Amino acid sequence: MAGVRKRIPNSRPGGSHLLLTNRTVNPPKKRFKLEARHLVFLVVGLGVGFGVMSVINSIWMSSRVYTPFERQEDDLVKYDMSKFWGTYRPQVYMGMKTKSPQSLVTGLMWLQQYENYRTDLPLRHTCEQGDKLLRYGWLAHDGGRFGIQDIVERDFVLRTEFVKRDGGDNGGDWTWRITGRSQNDGNPIALSLFFYAATDGQGSIASVISEGKNGKQLTEIQGETMELGKFVIKFPSELSGKQGLYHTVTAKSEGLHKIKDTALRKMQATKAKRKNQDKLFYFLGDTPNRSDPPNTKSDVIFYQVTFELPFEIEIVFESTSFQNRRDTLAGPKFTSLLASIKDKFDKKFEKKFPLKDKGYGPEEIQFAKAALSNMLGGIGHFYGHSLVQSEYQNNPVKYWDSHLLTAVPSRSFFPRGFLWDEGFHQLLVSKWDRSVSEEIIQSWLGMVNIEGWIPREQILGDEARSKVPSEFVVQHNTNANPPTLFLAIESIIEAFNVDTITKKDREFLKKIYPRLKAWYNWFNTTQAGKQPFTYRWRGRTADSDTELNPKTLTSGLDDYPRASHPSDDERHVDLRCWMAFASDTMAKIAVVVHPEIPAEAEKYAATHRLLTDNELLKELHWSSDMGLFSDYGNHTDRVFLVRRTFQNPQPGQPPTTRTVRVEKQTPKLQFVNSYGYVSLFPFLLQILEPDSDQLNQILQDMRGDDNLLWTHYGLRSLSKRDSMYMKRNTEHDPPYWRGQIWININFLAVRALKHYSTVDGPFAGQAQELYKALRKNLVQNLFEQYSKTGYLWENYNDINGKGQGSHPFTGWSALVVLIMSEQY
Repeated sequence: MAGVRKRIPNSRPGGSHLLLTNRTVNPPKKRFKLEARHLVFLVVGLGVGFGVMSVINSIWMSSRVYTPFERQEDDLVKYDMSKFWGTYRPQVYMGMKTKSPQSLVTGLMWLQQYENYRTDLPLRHTCEQGDKLLRYGWLAHDGGRFGIQDIVERDFVLRTEFVKRDGGDNGGDWTWRITGRSQNDGNPIALSLFFYAATDGQGSIASVISEGKNGKQLTEIQGETMELGKFVIKFPSELSGKQGLYHTVTAKSEGLHKIKDTALRKMQATKAKRKNQDKLFYFLGDTPNRSDPPNTKSDVIFYQVTFELPFEIEIVFESTSFQNRRDTLAGPKFTSLLASIKDKFDKKFEKKFPLKDKGYGPEEIQFAKAALSNMLGGIGHFYGHSLVQSEYQNNPVKYWDSHLLTAVPSRSFFPRGFLWDEGFHQLLVSKWDRSVSEEIIQSWLGMVNIEGWIPREQILGDEARSKVPSEFVVQHNTNANPPTLFLAIESIIEAFNVDTITKKDREFLKKIYPRLKAWYNWFNTTQAGKQPFTYRWRGRTADSDTELNPKTLTSGLDDYPRASHPSDDERHVDLRCWMAFASDTMAKIAVVVHPEIPAEAEKYAATHRLLTDNELLKELHWSSDMGLFSDYGNHTDRVFLVRRTFQNPQPGQPPTTRTVRVEKQTPKLQFVNSYGYVSLFPFLLQILEPDSDQLNQILQDMRGDDNLLWTHYGLRSLSKRDSMYMKRNTEHDPPYWRGQIWININFLAVRALKHYSTVDGPFAGQAQELYKALRKNLVQNLFEQYSKTGYLWENYNDINGKGQGSHPFTGWSALVVLIMSEQY
């Protein structure tokens, strides 16, 4: 009789042990006499067998990190061809591509002429903070059909506008209009625009040169790719404004990340008189001593046109498959269609986010539109593979090649996908266009491997990788990131009409459920803590002697203080709260996906009840001495960074000095007792009961002392009383989550305050007062800083409210739109 498998509870939520019992063994028919010679063969055989099995197991385990959950190309995402083309290159100031793996790409560069530059040519192309533009960003963008962007330099303003028109089989037509105007009333300004089209390993493009008023000029680029079929890009034969010279060149590039380098390689200079002074004019052209490099994979055609400001130019893309086109999308037709779509955008915005009804004026509403537009205009499409590594590998290996549609946090500094940022992004995107949000979520879940792991940073393709320091490229499969996609999915579910969930809604949940289940199980098994019902972020460096407090990058909160000495004994309250939230969302999805299997939803609901049990939560994470929720681990706060001199290992060389951490107290197992964002998580994710004494304590502390978290600009990330407040983590790492105001956590705070102000409980009135004050402070400061600087920022100074960090940061800082419209 076969053995009976019984399932017994695991010490980790969501896990299980299998126990084989009641085993029946058939007796041997003939007694076997064991002799010494048999033992020799047995030992040798077992040794060889175990060795072979060990190698096989190691190979199998190492392959799991790069094995997809299900290898079904594009099974999750079905492209809407009306959104096939888009501004899916957020890392450049202006560029478009399709959602295909090797898309034709288009882009724009510019250069102010007749300047004798002493250093490298300031040829603008990729979004760079070092360019020090006064402002740039989308003023209006609907995520699909149109966009209007201003790029403000010191002496001039460029406006880029685009409109798309459906037609044919391959994404339709589109047109760009680029206008320039001077902000300098003195000297005339000459500007060269460099438009380019480039292939990415497949397809062909060719120049069409015609005779114009100023001689030969590029009038068309004709091409063909697998996804687009045949197409033509048209340039005007006559231009408005004072036009100067036309130049064009065809080149080979090592890849899309080298297009600017390719233009610079083709750049030549000639002297020209400008107000009786010798100045340099730069133009593109072939030179014998600057040949194309070997191993190229991109064909590029550049179109350069030079104007004196003001000017206007239109560039038209037409798909050959669009056969019933009645007119060209240019001139008055472009103006009319742009105005029509912009009007629809304005009306949709007011319907989705009724800010007039909230008392906001035109300037504040335009600010909110810009915040949303930059989120939508920051959606990028990437294709390629991550570099990953498991404990079974000595070197990184390639993940599989895959698509990713993602809203990037910052076009200049973080132009790629970040897992924990994405969940916050989709809270806003889903309110605007649920279909776009669902496509992005499905795209991310397409990254789940067979283990249930998702790399927390998606660095796909040469363009994305060129912007990332090498130490952050490799992703390790033991490392998590907060599962914030559950926030977005929960929000989408709440938008469903519960009584009449549509077939489309149900299909979306059915598609994502198996991968969500694998991801959830991965968290429950790999991020479980040593003690039952606890969790611990992996990825901390236990033996670091250079960090004041070893970072926990996997938590998303980077240098926020955790236990000073990382160990297996740690338990992290924020991760436990994330898993409680995820359990509830999984239960809700299971009810829809498997209504015929009540136990499917119940197992998640049971885990949710356990993880939200307030008494158990207090037992594991409530520090009664300090009156706050806390992490637990091997800790001392008596650590300092000091400069020390060390003997040089090289004979005859002088001593070296470096900054190291010193401990003036032996660590011990205890609560960490840092008061900041982590302390708030049971409140932020609404786990606390409305009548909880701990909720009362949090609400009292929130505004009771300005040295804790409350500021006039939002909640700071770490109390001013904490020993780590605004302390550097190493000699090279300034503080990051040690006092700064972050909008994603403040969004969760106003959301939680709104919740506790509307449910029955003794602290509802207190929560309502805090809600009004915090919401007002956040909106007022973000609007004020945007008005002063032209940007939303990565975080804000807790003393004066000034924006700081990377900019523009229209990832989760754009959640100000939901705070203004009170949609949580």
